[in-house]
Amino acid sequence: MKEKQQYIIPIFVPHLGCPNDCTFCNQRSISGQVKKVTEAEVKEIIEEHLKTFKDENSYCEIAFFGGSFTGIEKEKQEELLKVAYEYIKSKKIQSIRVSTRPDYIDKDNLKLLKKYGVKTIELGVQSTNDYILKKCKRGHTHQDVIKASKLIRRYRFELGHQMMIGLPESTKLDELNTAKDLAKLKPKIVRLYPVLVIKNTELQKEYESGEYQPLNLLQAIERCKELYYYFTKKNITVIRMGLQNTDLISSPKNKQSEVLAGPYHEAFGQLVEDSIWYDSILEKIKKINVKVKEIEIQVNPENVNNIIGHKKENIEKLKELYDLDVKVKQNKSIRPGKFEINIVKTYTDFLDE
Repeated sequence: MKEKQQYIIPIFVPHLGCPNDCTFCNQRSISGQVKKVTEAEVKEIIEEHLKTFKDENSYCEIAFFGGSFTGIEKEKQEELLKVAYEYIKSKKIQSIRVSTRPDYIDKDNLKLLKKYGVKTIELGVQSTNDYILKKCKRGHTHQDVIKASKLIRRYRFELGHQMMIGLPESTKLDELNTAKDLAKLKPKIVRLYPVLVIKNTELQKEYESGEYQPLNLLQAIERCKELYYYFTKKNITVIRMGLQNTDLISSPKNKQSEVLAGPYHEAFGQLVEDSIWYDSILEKIKKINVKVKEIEIQVNPENVNNIIGHKKENIEKLKELYDLDVKVKQNKSIRPGKFEINIVKTYTDFLDE
């Protein structure tokens, strides 16, 4: 049976419900919006997206992103949820998700969300280190995360966590400890966001004064990769790495970009995935008992780009570091996510020529 195509209809509620400004945050930049979204606009956004979904065997979800949804006044929550719920009832949409803060979850919130068919709740955790949370002016604690996560699962919602890499004074060990803390709370999904220095934030001042030094791209990739490995081993799905690219969240070289510094890349998630594939290729090559000169990698067509790497980076690294020539061959019989390596030429063959 063909797997259902999944579609997300994102609806941004910028800064609605947020009680304070975190040092790294400027919601206008993150969402690209400043005004409150209305009932009519929600309906218009949904209808426009539905027109573009061509696969009839699809799973469609409305996602309220941006602010802290459960911190919005109850009347506004109901106004937005009622519109979404009509599409649930008509079976044009299969589920709704919201994102919010750990300290804005209680039984009344959850009963309201349950009433309108919300399936998934994502918590903006960022870190479980209370010192780091305080430094970033998050306004919540690790204990709030524990309490909210347990309550969400008790009410049978799908739990998601969002964490950040490279927060002020956060180390690689702090982030691994955060991942371990989150895994204990059994989220089904996780998002990983490297910190970018956004204009008109407190973090910008810290960066310009030299108090804060952002991660470079390679550091961010390596840290995200390690966290990806950890969560995957715990059967927790990492559904995104890096912020969504927009007109405002783009390369610092672009004049209109709100990003001042940090490990920005338009294909950050792909870079991490490609690096993971590279590690797997290298691991298999090292198990070959002869010195290899040329190999053929057979892979499912949907994973060809992962093998090759962004701008052929994986292929070029193998050539530069190991003097290894790589041919990539598509093979539909190989499962997505898997690959096979065949030796084309060893160094013995090469020397005998």
